[in-house]
Amino acid sequence: MLRPIGLELARRGHNVTVITANKEDNPPPNYHEVMVDDKKIWEVIGGERPNVFTMVQLSAERFHEKILWNGGIAFTEVTLNSTKVKSFLKQDIKFDLVICEQFFQEALYALAHKYNAPLALVTTFGNCMRHNILVRNPLQLATTVSEFLDIEEPGSFWGRLRNLYFTAYEFLWWKLWYMEKQEDLVKKYMFNLPQPVPSLYEIQKNSSLILLNSHFSFDAPMAFLPNVVEVGGLHLIKTEKDLPKDLQKLLDESHHGVVYVNFGSNVRSNELPVAKRDAFLNVFRKLKQTVLWKWEDDSLKDAPSNLAVRPWLPQKEILAHPNIKLFISHGGLIGTQEAIYNGIPLIGIPIYADQFNNLLLAEERGFGKILQFQDINENRLEQLINDVLHNKTYADNAKVVSERFKDRPLNALDTAMYWLEFVIRYKGAEFIKNPARDMTWMGYNMLDVYVCILIVLVCAVSIILYAVLQITHMLRLKDFSKQKKMD
Repeated sequence: MLRPIGLELARRGHNVTVITANKEDNPPPNYHEVMVDDKKIWEVIGGERPNVFTMVQLSAERFHEKILWNGGIAFTEVTLNSTKVKSFLKQDIKFDLVICEQFFQEALYALAHKYNAPLALVTTFGNCMRHNILVRNPLQLATTVSEFLDIEEPGSFWGRLRNLYFTAYEFLWWKLWYMEKQEDLVKKYMFNLPQPVPSLYEIQKNSSLILLNSHFSFDAPMAFLPNVVEVGGLHLIKTEKDLPKDLQKLLDESHHGVVYVNFGSNVRSNELPVAKRDAFLNVFRKLKQTVLWKWEDDSLKDAPSNLAVRPWLPQKEILAHPNIKLFISHGGLIGTQEAIYNGIPLIGIPIYADQFNNLLLAEERGFGKILQFQDINENRLEQLINDVLHNKTYADNAKVVSERFKDRPLNALDTAMYWLEFVIRYKGAEFIKNPARDMTWMGYNMLDVYVCILIVLVCAVSIILYAVLQITHMLRLKDFSKQKKMD
């Protein structure tokens, strides 16, 4: 999803340098790559790669503890400790803008201070509660769920309470513990920074722009500041590759349509428990549609004749083919957006992170169904697949959401380009930042004012009550004196 940003900036004439682990085959001449050592997350956080399906029972807190906190620190250090990156950081170069991914690698924000350049952030996962708190964007916790939290009924009392708790938990751990670890990496790997060096917290708080991988046509609508911009699906605008000839032939000749199965790059289908794998095979065997499955082994035992497997598949190009009738997915946001863009119904099996939230939205929008991992069996799978394939409502709703997703004044990539160049033109565009970001939490939420008003009201009511009691008491004394004289 991030590739098109640097490439499009280069095509528009900007001199672009990208720190990346993914090398481009034919980049523009003004697109320069600083290569990061290619390592997998399991290498850097220690231990062997687990069967990712076992992570389905992890709570959001445990997922942060086991993966995000330690993985973010480890991967940031891999980046800063890479030979070519260290060499690059020693150079004296001028930049007009620093763009960083907003995903647990905050030490890299110090590059904005190093180059005295505005900082723009971009997410691959949608909204970011931590950033909302920093820049004083309204949280709207009643309707906006924290990005890595799965709640079956977000609008219920317990759903809203859980969302509030997790948002506070994540922010406090991030600010009080995680950011200190990222600060340590800045001190360890970035030398000769201009003094004084602001904290990473302050650098992010003063960022000029954040581009969110979301769009209100699918995601929950939310109020955003001018410098918080939705660009969901920016990687979908231009298709640069053709399908391999064998896949093109397979899809073209599948006259009953194709069921496409892919659980993403981290979740491997060949690690499915045998009973659940057999449930898939038995159901696929009953379909008249062709089934195309990303299966990480070269072959699949007892595969039905209508099933084709590949260890890797060009998903974006496959989902653009008109014969795709159903996408069975893990619910990752990138794949979900690719299905939305092409108007394809979904059956999703969420494993971790934001996947359940994405699939819940698809279900609410009427073009998807959720199948919990523990509920996978032949009967349930067959029921869902037949329902989505043969109930025209799912396909119709998918087309409606697709139309809405594409209906914008500018497409997603052009929107991103406009705002990035806007920040460059206006040298950080200080005027679009919320002035409340420098206020205290109490001041921003008007709590000091409300407390003052409450105190005044309490005092006024107390005085009035005291006066009434005194007058009542005096009247009673007067009546008592009259009664005594009459006696």
